[in-house]
Amino acid sequence: MDDVRPRLPKNSDKFIPSVRRHIRESGLAYRTEQTYIHWIKRFIHYYKLRHPREISLGEVEAFLSYLSVDCNCSVNTQRIALNALVYLYKRFFGVDTSNIGFTPARQHRRLPVVYSREEIKAIVSKLKGVYRLQVELMYGSGLRCAELLSLRVKDIDFGSNNVFVRAGKGNKDRTTILPQGLTSQLHKQIQQVELIHAADIEDGYGDVYMPDALERKYPAAARTPAWQFLFPASRVAPCPRSGVIRRHHLHPSALAKQLRRAVREADVKKPPRAHAFRHSFATHLLEVGYDLRTIQELLGHSDIATTEIYTHVVNRGGKGVLSPVDRL
Repeated sequence: MDDVRPRLPKNSDKFIPSVRRHIRESGLAYRTEQTYIHWIKRFIHYYKLRHPREISLGEVEAFLSYLSVDCNCSVNTQRIALNALVYLYKRFFGVDTSNIGFTPARQHRRLPVVYSREEIKAIVSKLKGVYRLQVELMYGSGLRCAELLSLRVKDIDFGSNNVFVRAGKGNKDRTTILPQGLTSQLHKQIQQVELIHAADIEDGYGDVYMPDALERKYPAAARTPAWQFLFPASRVAPCPRSGVIRRHHLHPSALAKQLRRAVREADVKKPPRAHAFRHSFATHLLEVGYDLRTIQELLGHSDIATTEIYTHVVNRGGKGVLSPVDRL
């Protein structure tokens, strides 16, 4: 959601706005900006509001150790905090950070939450309208929630049966499969988007957020139906960064709320996570015989080892072994 970044004061010498500006000029994602600023602020407050220039690398190590030992933070949290502080000192201050001796704890393998086919049917049956379509598309195409909500109308290619994922995790593009059973619903959703877009233009709005420098390169594209979000928000709102009133995509909290309700009503005894549908997509493909390389490509994993986690949760019962009790 890059167009909801807070506006920066012009010519400000304040520290946090300066770091924000540096992050944006570096081209990092907005979520990365949010995360880095959060940890930089927490770091500053830990040292009683001292300026980071006055804090030594040894004290950086002490803060990271505090997160690990006293706060019992997860391995991923430790790594994120480390990345934020390395960015601050190495890229913003220009300080050599190779002397930071902190090494995050070893990451233990955790099995993903996977819904069975019966559980997915039960959950989907409790959803209606656009939320049902979103869940079916996540499960049918293996999309992350952020990738789903960032889809534009042009990213659905009915001719090649592909869904184009733009700037996914790691800022990478990829294609994944377009479920044939959803084509009719997607056509209706696109028609609804076009009606909403036409109404916005009539009301004097209609420009959608354009990533990177595309707004300058293609100034007319922001008003075309093709660039509109596939799942638009219910209302237009001013952009905190520029003040331009636009219609962004649906907020992830709306989908999360509907998903929690559906999982509860379906009486599924597993956590209500949108990401679980992506895990289920991979696991169920593996169960019916698709190879890991194909699944890796559809998911957009850089390392096959990430995809291999699904071999541990396929519906074969303990690596395909028949329990002795089943032979009685």
